[in-house]
Amino acid sequence: QVQLVESGGGLVQPGGSLRLSCAASGMIFYTYPMGWYRQAPGKERELVARITTPSSGNYADSVKGRFTISRDNAKNTVYLQMNGLKPEDTAVYYCNADLIHGFPWGQGTQVIVSS
Repeated sequence: QVQLVESGGGLVQPGGSLRLSCAASGMIFYTYPMGWYRQAPGKERELVARITTPSSGNYADSVKGRFTISRDNAKNTVYLQMNGLKPEDTAVYYCNADLIHGFPWGQGTQVIVSS
């Protein structure tokens, strides 16, 4: 059974940084491209970064140049380094494989960007 556990969120001032982590289990992790998604209040969940195998990242225009996705296949973990955070980055952040696989969502990790 696939389990995804996100961590690393918090309250940060505009311009600050956070590093999110997502630990995966119950799947052959290194065989799956992984993504970070976010859902802001009242908005649809959106894909912000995706990393393929081996380790090529793609980003939504809204985070390009500020966020970096990476993975450690030995630890079954995917990361999201977020720099230059803006209030509009406030959301619950989730990781998952491509949605076609139908893996269950984790609990997410809350990011609040506010002064």
